Amino acid sequence: MKELSLNILDIAQNSIKAGASVISIELEEREKFFSIRITDNGCGMKADFLANVTNPFTTTRTTRKVGLGIPLFKLAAEQTGGSLTITSRHESEHPTDHGTVVTAVFDPTHMDFTPLGDIASTITILIQGSPDIHWIFTHKKENGCVSLDTDELKAVLGDVPLNTFEVIAWIGDYIKEQYFGL
Repeated sequence: MKELSLNILDIAQNSIKAGASVISIELEEREKFFSIRITDNGCGMKADFLANVTNPFTTTRTTRKVGLGIPLFKLAAEQTGGSLTITSRHESEHPTDHGTVVTAVFDPTHMDFTPLGDIASTITILIQGSPDIHWIFTHKKENGCVSLDTDELKAVLGDVPLNTFEVIAWIGDYIKEQYFGL
C-alpha cells in the first residue's frame, strides 16, 4: 500500500468485522521511532489462526483465498528495520476479556519508510462507516498530541448521529486543525 493510513483502514476494518465495539488507534512519533497500535475488543483470534495470520494464504475472506493486508503491513514495517506484532485473545477462551492488538514499529528515517498519508480522512471514514463504535484516536508527537474520542462527541451531541454530514465534516476539520497546531 502506498500510505500507512490505508493499512490502518484495513486493520480497523478487520476489527469491525470481528464485532468490536471499541477500537483504539494510537500513533506515536519520535525522531527515529514511529509506531502504530490498533486495539479492539472484537472476538479475537484462536491460537492456530493467529500463528499463521501473517501468511497471505491465511484469511477469513470467502470471496478469495488470499489476504494481503496484514502481510503487507508487516513488510512495510520490516523493510525499515521495524517489526509487527499481533496478540489476540479469542472470546471462546476469554469470554470477558477478548480482542486483538496489532502493533507496527517503523524507523521513519529509513529510505523505505512508507508515508503516513491522510490519517484525518482515514479516521473520518471509519467513524462515518461505523458511527456506533467507540473510536479513540491519538497521535503523539514530540511537540504535542492530536486526539479524538467519539464517546466525548456523543456526550455533547446527544441524539445527533456521528455520521450526519455536518458532524463528519466537523470531525475531519477538527482533526486537521489539531495537526496544523503542531
